[in-house]
Amino acid sequence: MLSDKLNNVDYQWFLVRTKPGHEQELCALIGREKDKIRNILEVYCPTHTKVYVRRGDSEQRMPLFDGYVFVLATQNALVEFLRDNCSDAFIRYNRKRTPDEKATACTIPESQMRAFRDYNENYADKVIVLERPYSDYAFNAKEGEANEIVRVVDGPFVGQEGYICRFHRKKGLVFRVQGMVPGSWLTVTYPNVSDLHVVRLHNAEGDRLSIGTEKGRAVDLLVGILQACGYGKRTQAMLYELMERLAVDLSLTNLCRELDKKGEKTLGGRLARLTTKEAELLINLARYEHDTPGYVKENWQKILLRSFLTPTSGIEWEEGKNEVELQHKNFTEIIRRVDITEEVYYPSRQEDGKTNTAYYAHIGMREEMGNLVFFANWNDFLCGYFLTAGKANEKLVSGRSQSVLDETTNTERKKLIESFRNYAPTLYKVLTDADSAVKAVPDFKVGEDTLNVFAIRSSVQEKDTAKDKLIQTCVRICKEINTTNHLAVWRRYLRTVWLHN
Repeated sequence: MLSDKLNNVDYQWFLVRTKPGHEQELCALIGREKDKIRNILEVYCPTHTKVYVRRGDSEQRMPLFDGYVFVLATQNALVEFLRDNCSDAFIRYNRKRTPDEKATACTIPESQMRAFRDYNENYADKVIVLERPYSDYAFNAKEGEANEIVRVVDGPFVGQEGYICRFHRKKGLVFRVQGMVPGSWLTVTYPNVSDLHVVRLHNAEGDRLSIGTEKGRAVDLLVGILQACGYGKRTQAMLYELMERLAVDLSLTNLCRELDKKGEKTLGGRLARLTTKEAELLINLARYEHDTPGYVKENWQKILLRSFLTPTSGIEWEEGKNEVELQHKNFTEIIRRVDITEEVYYPSRQEDGKTNTAYYAHIGMREEMGNLVFFANWNDFLCGYFLTAGKANEKLVSGRSQSVLDETTNTERKKLIESFRNYAPTLYKVLTDADSAVKAVPDFKVGEDTLNVFAIRSSVQEKDTAKDKLIQTCVRICKEINTTNHLAVWRRYLRTVWLHN
């Protein structure tokens, strides 16, 4: 803030109230006289004083900044000027919250004023004020899912967080802006979110990715336990058997007793030590299996290597360890703890923050012609990718931008293509860079079966470096795809790779 040594006060942006419709007149008056008066530096009259307001399916133009002018000055100079030259204008004061509180002038920090001017001059005519409260847009009742939450990362809306909502077949960003009265808020939507550069935030109270992986996490939990208990090739058959039993009798206690009687004491003991959250996950899956018989058998027909990132290891870890190996018939599974930090949002509190969650990365290792091959299971994700071809594949992988018609100005503008190059640069590099150590491999042989995998080859001496490289690359791809609001199809495929908690 600039110091005004002459009057021992500061230059600030003051909010000046005048008669509605007289804003330009007051602005012109101050503009003419400010060169003659010390300590009035600048005056700003919003160029867009009306906004679209949506009520139901209709939109109306209504005043927003009716009767307001912004002046950069010292308070003394501005008070004197208004007193001597414009008696019907006055500085707006903040509302007192207690009788003893001293009244203070309503001022706007320079950084906010700069952002406001940019917004008002470039975006105000494109924003629609919504009638319903902001919290109403947290959930999509038609789809039965929470709306996605994003943060704008650049431009005049930088830092704004809001929900992606569909209006008239277009996706818009719904967010809040502070009203003219301190403490008041307006709910607005920017109708075309694709114009903005945004990143997704994890909805801590109902994220689509977490909900979408719930059944997968339950199956993975059981598979991990079975493999850790040494069931090997019997894992798949035992998975089906356990789910059929639970679907008939939704009691883990009874299941553990039954397993003990049949001599399956290790498995029974492990299931008895499940946490409340883990037990709830299995019971919910069993309920679904009861209502949809054969669901697990139909959707998990091949169990080789677990999904790349899971919330449970399956193995009970020794204190201080962050990596274990589990021997399978045709490969060795390496399970490593990976801590992932995500930006999260709590809709009920309208607060954001960061959370650090422990996941477990699963990669396979096998010998091949004297060297080692490490591989990660991205089967369904890469299956979708390997089905793309020709110009469509080229656009998906390497597309940059395309010309589209701007309906508001009826002119062409450039729009970023939803490509890996633009929104998942690590994946783009793996798929296109001939020198990339990590490769996408179709139909990778694992015994008598095949998987679509990301793989890396190394000598025995460089095995640790190769392991790190594969895990770090796959984690980066997961995070890039999960945080973008684009690549929606690939975020859905990601549910089979990252069993998000």
